[in-house]
Amino acid sequence: MSKLNSEVISRRKALSLLGLATLGLTVPTTVLTVSDAEAQQAAPGTAPSTAPETGTERRQGRRTGRTRRRTGRREARRKGREERGELRRGGGAEKGSVDKK
Repeated sequence: MSKLNSEVISRRKALSLLGLATLGLTVPTTVLTVSDAEAQQAAPGTAPSTAPETGTERRQGRRTGRTRRRTGRREARRKGREERGELRRGGGAEKGSVDKK
């Protein structure tokens, strides 16, 4: 009978082999995903600005717009509350009624 020489592999060796195998599989996919694509040109229908906005400028513009919209909503709510309050107090004309003088 033939004797088989089996060598005991330690956990450290097994994990290092597993790591090398994983590395061997990921490196080729990384190399294959490199693209030769170029940046897209601006659409012809849009007017080019003098300088592109930075992220901070875009963010500030969004914040300013939100603040203006919020202020408009607040003013509309305040005006509506005032009108309803006048109707309850009897200071204004009621809905659907015509003032007789």
